[in-house]
Amino acid sequence: MTAGGIVVRTTMPADFEAIRELSNAVYPGSPTWTHAQLASHHAVFPEGQFVAVDESSGQVVGMAASLIVWWNDYEMTTNWRDFTGGGMFTNHDPKKGRTLYGAEVMVHPSRQGTGVGKCLYQARRALTLRRGLLRIRAGARLRNYHRHAETLSPEEYVIKVVREELGDPTLSFQLKRGFVVIAVAQNYLRNDPESLGHAAVIEWLNPAVATAEDYRSRPPTYLRD
Repeated sequence: MTAGGIVVRTTMPADFEAIRELSNAVYPGSPTWTHAQLASHHAVFPEGQFVAVDESSGQVVGMAASLIVWWNDYEMTTNWRDFTGGGMFTNHDPKKGRTLYGAEVMVHPSRQGTGVGKCLYQARRALTLRRGLLRIRAGARLRNYHRHAETLSPEEYVIKVVREELGDPTLSFQLKRGFVVIAVAQNYLRNDPESLGHAAVIEWLNPAVATAEDYRSRPPTYLRD
């Protein structure tokens, strides 16, 4: 997939060090993805791992990591570590699973807002269509919640973001990609100072597969009035 000088392709082992450098740029001072984790992702589900590469420089400017899960094995408020097998994706379940779980999307700070994230989400959606999966779900960490925690509960904050009364760099972007919020999870990323551990559980239903019953039976969504 190519757009605007960006090529999105599946991740290869040769990309691992570049992904670690990207992780350092996006989350300075936090642990990066390890070689062992990235190798495990590639081993269990290579089709679900993507990098965005600048065609002119060859630099990895974004990445997305995902796995397939059988949702019945989890609760709506399960944390990131449990959804991702401790970051190793060893819980990847393509036999029973109908949900593509978005474990990570990163875009280099210098390239945010330039369409890299859109390309990665398009690749993830194309994968969902190609595999005939029912949906994509993920935890959207509430990056600006720390600025409002004294006056708003996480649920109140999410409602304001959905109504576009507040902007959140992560959740607002995902809502524009067609996702809806179906829950708010506490302790999703326990040590994240920006979200204070909170995340919105988001969902995109695959229109090529989803039935009217799938839409009716989905959890109540946080929608604009």
